[in-house]
Amino acid sequence: MSQQDAIENYLQFRESTDRLGVPLGRILIEDGVLSPKALLGAMAEAGRLSRPLAQVIAADALVPPEALLRAQAEHYGAMVLRRAAMTPNPDALALVPADICLAHGILPWIKLGDTLVVATARPESFDAARAAMPDLPEKLVMALTMEQDIHDTIAEHHGAALARAAETARSAEVSCRDMDSATPGAIAAGLLFAVGCAVALWVAPHWFFAAALTLALISLVVSQGIKLAALAALPRRPRPRPVEALPDAPPTVTLMVPLFQEEAIADALLHRLSRLRYPKSALEILLVLEAGDERTKAALARITLPPWVRSICVPPGRITTKPRALNYALNYACGTIIGILDAEDSPAPDQIDHVVARFARAPHDVACLQGILDFYNPRANWLSRCFAVEYAAWFRVLLPGLAKLGFVVPLGGTTVYIRREALAATGGWDAHNVTEDADLGILLARRGYVTELIPTVTREEANNRFWPWIRQRSRWLKGYAITWWVHNRRPAALMRDVGFWRFWGVQAVFLTTVLQFVLAPVLWSFWLIVFGLPHPLDAMLEPEVRSTLVATFLAAEAVTILIGAAALLRSPHRGLIPWVPTLFAYHPLGTLAIYRGLWEMLTRPFYWDKTQHGRSGPDTPDADTPPDEAV
Repeated sequence: MSQQDAIENYLQFRESTDRLGVPLGRILIEDGVLSPKALLGAMAEAGRLSRPLAQVIAADALVPPEALLRAQAEHYGAMVLRRAAMTPNPDALALVPADICLAHGILPWIKLGDTLVVATARPESFDAARAAMPDLPEKLVMALTMEQDIHDTIAEHHGAALARAAETARSAEVSCRDMDSATPGAIAAGLLFAVGCAVALWVAPHWFFAAALTLALISLVVSQGIKLAALAALPRRPRPRPVEALPDAPPTVTLMVPLFQEEAIADALLHRLSRLRYPKSALEILLVLEAGDERTKAALARITLPPWVRSICVPPGRITTKPRALNYALNYACGTIIGILDAEDSPAPDQIDHVVARFARAPHDVACLQGILDFYNPRANWLSRCFAVEYAAWFRVLLPGLAKLGFVVPLGGTTVYIRREALAATGGWDAHNVTEDADLGILLARRGYVTELIPTVTREEANNRFWPWIRQRSRWLKGYAITWWVHNRRPAALMRDVGFWRFWGVQAVFLTTVLQFVLAPVLWSFWLIVFGLPHPLDAMLEPEVRSTLVATFLAAEAVTILIGAAALLRSPHRGLIPWVPTLFAYHPLGTLAIYRGLWEMLTRPFYWDKTQHGRSGPDTPDADTPPDEAV
């Protein structure tokens, strides 16, 4: 369609329409695409939620999208513009920044003389959008288009720039993106440290082992002490949570679900997300794909997505990570609350309702809510059983306990809900950090925000194969080491931001986690004594010292068993309690993972070792449906 055609079509339309200002519902009924009964239901829903009628009709798929768009055009006296018929003019596009277009659902489409035609997918808020563009010509004409047309156009013209910005959204001081460009001094210091350790081990192995043992024991005692304190901080019996009603005008919630090579899980994902009870007109789900992931794109192309689900394709860049994809997709999100789910996740049906209700009543500095993660295949094999015990301990005891103790809460990678304004204040996710969740938890605390634990459950697939488990855990531990390093480059600044107590909490949680796995072989070496073999510390181990070491090791195992059993008693997996003692054989796998992770930290710090999903189904047909109550 040429510019002249557009002018003529618009003028003819304005002269011929006799339904300008006619209620939208009446137009749809007259067109035979909506029944009076359906209209009454949609109007009631729109009134209850304080939502535009068109938004409710679209979300509930009551009318074909094209028919709804035509009816809105007649109601507003606006022409319809679609990319398929006429490509937006690049000169017009340059008049409004991409972020303004995406925030207001508008697109400067074409300039006709001294008049600028601006297409919108949200005509009811066009006046507010116009106020955000004071430098545009006074003569503005509103046209209507689909939100997808706006997004596709922005992606075509600004996608590469938005993708580059997604990689550097976080300020350099709190990002790890310089880890692959070590200075000669840093390289020399690292080599000197490694050579020094090797020389010490060769020249004075007993003193080397003594120092390593001391460090290992300190980290063990601190770690187990924190776990006991976390358990003691919790009530003996979890209190039932009160039923909270949604606010009168529930906000728009955007769920972002990063997908990469997830063709096996796409059908199940959409089925699980469809069970969410939150009003669909206030819900937006973005499936975030990588540009080169043809398999997942093909799988989604075979599925008809509901109106409240859209796909966002992330342009290629220097790295391929989940946080980079999230930063990019955030540009396209409409919600004031941003939630993160993984591809295999199955959230409780009432999850978003409780998140919204809690945010509505929480102080404004409560910027993040972390839910409980659980598994729908905990009984698949021994590895999944131990993983389920570990998850129960982490999400049902340790994280709530850390929050009660006033420590920084390291977020999980999913079932995380954040106020959008807090994300903007922190610069979003660190695109280069492979544990972007834990890193964001620290940064939120540094910026004065509070994270709360909320008792809502998401079930996911336990990684229950040996090598994939090692690969996943190496990424997690590599990320923990990187996160600790990033936030401790300037320890005085970290202490100033979070305070003395939480500063040492960061060391107790992050540093001891890494040290425990790194130094575990030092503790294992004492099995040499059990079997009557020589040990480097034989000459230094008096009987009293040996007794103290044995008592410390036994106490540490007792704490592990206590935490695991206490966590399972707070979960639906009490039948796994007999498996808790076998964690002594499970935790050493983390040591294999940490050394792989440390090697990658030196060679490929930003490499995202993707976990494949869809390999192990639910234990029972309904195991992937969490109850509304967090049990």
